[in-house]
Amino acid sequence: MFNLLVCLLLKTIARELVVSVKNSVTIDWDKKESVQAKMRVMIKRILKKYCYPPEKQDQAVKTILEQANAQQNRR
Repeated sequence: MFNLLVCLLLKTIARELVVSVKNSVTIDWDKKESVQAKMRVMIKRILKKYCYPPEKQDQAVKTILEQANAQQNRR
């Protein structure tokens, strides 16, 4: 039961992150530090909203931005 709740929570976090990141991406966002800073703040707010462990947030933010960049390069 606990694993199911954790999976559902992670799924909810992932969906919210995908929507927020997609809405934040602009042309050349990966080259603009100000846009990246706003995205990092937005990602951290979402993680905090769902009580994501603070000690893992920095790595999660880095991974999310790397995935967003990889997704952009596929287009």
